Amino acid sequence: MSRRVLSGLIALAFVPLTQADEFQGMSPVTPALTESRTPIPVLTDADRAAVYNAPGGHVVHDSGIHSLLLINQLEWQGGEGDGALNWDIKGWVGGDIDRLWLRSEGERSAGRTESAEVQALWGHAISPWWDLVGGVRQDFIPGDGQTWAAFGAQGMALYNFEAEATVFVGEAGRTAARLEGDYDILLTNRLILQPTAELNFYGRNDPQRGVGSGLSDSELGLRLRYEVRREFAPYVGVTWNRSYGQTAQYARDEGEDTRQLRWVVGVRLWF
Repeated sequence: MSRRVLSGLIALAFVPLTQADEFQGMSPVTPALTESRTPIPVLTDADRAAVYNAPGGHVVHDSGIHSLLLINQLEWQGGEGDGALNWDIKGWVGGDIDRLWLRSEGERSAGRTESAEVQALWGHAISPWWDLVGGVRQDFIPGDGQTWAAFGAQGMALYNFEAEATVFVGEAGRTAARLEGDYDILLTNRLILQPTAELNFYGRNDPQRGVGSGLSDSELGLRLRYEVRREFAPYVGVTWNRSYGQTAQYARDEGEDTRQLRWVVGVRLWF
């Protein structure tokens, strides 16, 4: 037998022994654990209560009662003839949706009250910026007192323009309407220029009160105020008052002007 054949036989004889040596030191694969070595008890209601606390109550403000009193204009008006003390006051009490509104405006001149009225209105919010209002208006002067039913809307239009539109139905079929608006122009954080406008309309002539049908009178104003505090702001300004139609004729019959330019000085307060 040749040497090459002998070498091949020896190699074949040792192969099984070599493979057995390779796997001799390997241990069998341990199966994966399917259970905890330390058993976990089942959660009970007591365990859940120990780690979970129900959230406590918290304060909400949607049903709170709040109030505001705004003395929008308390001013002295001067010009030709006697000066006059004017006021325009508004206030409310209630919540975010429903409020009781109070309005009052009037004028005193030469030691006597020329005009005075009070309105009590219930307001209901129909949007974040607008309320519908309804209630009563009581005129004390001029003439005999008169009571009106009042209906309207008030709120804030585009660009922070505040507006009021109110219709009045009075005794003996009398009707009236009033439009008001104002706008705050911030020159600085405390210096504010405020243009204002008011228009009054009546359904028919009323000689006793000196008002005619249609557009009766208007007032345009421009006031510059300085807010020493947000709640206290003195101001100066001018107003332009004009009567129209039969109202102007009644004024001429009494020797009064139908157009008046007045300077004003006053204070604005709110609480």
